[in-house]
Amino acid sequence: MQTEIILAGFGGQGILFAGQLLAYAAMDAGREVTWIPSYGPEMRGGTANCTVIISDEEIGAPTVRHPKAALVFNLPSLDKYEPLVLPGGILVANASLINRPFHRTDLSAVQIPANEVAEELGDKRMTNMVMLGALLERLPVLSIQAIETCLQNHLPTRHKHLLEMNYTALHRGAEFARQAVSIP
Repeated sequence: MQTEIILAGFGGQGILFAGQLLAYAAMDAGREVTWIPSYGPEMRGGTANCTVIISDEEIGAPTVRHPKAALVFNLPSLDKYEPLVLPGGILVANASLINRPFHRTDLSAVQIPANEVAEELGDKRMTNMVMLGALLERLPVLSIQAIETCLQNHLPTRHKHLLEMNYTALHRGAEFARQAVSIP
């Protein structure tokens, strides 16, 4: 089975890091993986997205045209990627920065106030982990435990003090997605 995911937003939201975590966790689990980042020339505030493919078999091509899931952090990303998700796919959107309802009714879609949840945890940088936890609740391609182990194994030493907060953010995102009603 092959699962294609797009993560999109703007620079500084941790989109590329969240995609890397998915890729590393899948590799650690013995799966085949591609991770392709794409970002604008700005350091922060420009466009940022990445594609992650997780497969049980060799991946033929790393390109993603119609993903099974999209994790969108801002309105321009929702506008761009909502039409591309496969029918029946998963769409997780950051309600903190998106002020419109979903247009499609053929998706399992949920809006998470990820910025607010991260701020309640004490660090707005946890927005990406809140969103990732919500995605994995809706698309169980990997477990949250696999992401936690990946963080332990791959997080740079200078950020190890943030492990517990990352774990909490993952679980809060998953909990929110579990309780949220899918919005067609």
